Amino acid sequence: MSTKPKHILVLRFSAMGDVAMTVPVLRALTSQYPELKVTVVTRAFFKPFFQDLVNVSVYEADLKGRHKGVFGLYKLSKELKALKFNAVADVHNVLRSKILKLFFFGKKVVQLDKGRAEKKALTSGQTFQQLKTTHQRYADVFEALGYVVDLSQPVFSEPKPLTENLKVFVSKKDFKTIGIAPFAAHDSKMYPLAKMERVIEELSKNYNIILFGGGSKEVELLNQVESKFNTVKSVAGKLNFKDELVLISNLDVMLAMDSGNAHMAAMLGKKVITIWGVTHPFAGFAPFNQPNDFALTANREQFPLIPTSIYGNKFPEGYENAASSVSVKSVIEKVESVIQN
Repeated sequence: MSTKPKHILVLRFSAMGDVAMTVPVLRALTSQYPELKVTVVTRAFFKPFFQDLVNVSVYEADLKGRHKGVFGLYKLSKELKALKFNAVADVHNVLRSKILKLFFFGKKVVQLDKGRAEKKALTSGQTFQQLKTTHQRYADVFEALGYVVDLSQPVFSEPKPLTENLKVFVSKKDFKTIGIAPFAAHDSKMYPLAKMERVIEELSKNYNIILFGGGSKEVELLNQVESKFNTVKSVAGKLNFKDELVLISNLDVMLAMDSGNAHMAAMLGKKVITIWGVTHPFAGFAPFNQPNDFALTANREQFPLIPTSIYGNKFPEGYENAASSVSVKSVIEKVESVIQN
C-alpha cells in the first residue's frame, strides 16, 4: 500500500493568471490536509500570491539568470532535491517542467492534463459545452497524488488593512469601491476603451473606481481616464505588486477582461464580473467561485465561431471587436446588481 507524500513540490512558473488560479486550489488543499507541506516553484514576482497560505512556501526560480536553460534547470533540480520533497505536482506541464521531471528520477511526478483534445473541439466548433475548469484540473493533479481536494466550500483571508498611502486611492469613504482592469494580453479579449469609459463615467457617479493596468501605454491611457472623473483613481505605475493585492482585497467588486486581474481578485475572494471577446468561459478559465452570469460574453449570433481560440491569439477577420457586442447598459446593470447584493 502506497503512502501519501508528506511534502509536495508544485511547479507553476507563469503566467500571472494561471499562477493566481493555483492559489485557491492550494488553499483548499492545505486547509483540508493540514499535515501536508507544499513548496511552490515559481518566479519571485509571484511570491506575494502565496503569503497567506499555511504550510506553503515559495522557492524562487530565476529562469532568466542562474536557472536559465538546461544547465540552469539541472542546477535548480539539485537545489530543490535538498528540500527533501516526496512528490511533484506539475501544474504547468511545459518544456521546462518536463526537463525538470527528468532530473527528478525516482520521484513520483504527476503532470497537468490540459485537455487539449476537448479544447480543440471547442475552438474548432465541433462542440460548445462547458469543459472542466482549470481549477479542477489542478485539483486532479493532487488527487492523483492521494489528496482529493474539495473546491466547493472555499475560505478566503480577510482583506488587509489599507495603509495611508493606499487610502488615497479611495476617493469617497462612504462610496463602495469598484476595481476596473480594462486590459488583456490580446486586444481581441478587450472591451473597447471608448465603451469602457462610458461605463466608468456612469459608475463613478455613485462609486469609487480604481483602475488597474501596467506598461507605459496603459499607464498613460488610465491616467487620461482618471483626470476626467472625481471618484476615479488609477494605480497603474504607482504601486508595487504587493500593495496592489492589498487594494484588490478591499474592493467590493472587480470588473475585468479574461485576464490576470480577474484571477487575482477571485483568489482573494472578491466578486468578479468578466467581459469576454473571442475567448469563452466554457474553455475553463473563468475566475474561481463566480456565478456563470458574472461572465458577460460576446454575442454568438453575431460571432458564431466564438471561442476562436483558448488564449485569444487567433481569430478570423471581423472578430477583433467581438467584445463590443456586450452593451454598455448591460455592463453597468450587472455591476450595480452585484454590488448592491
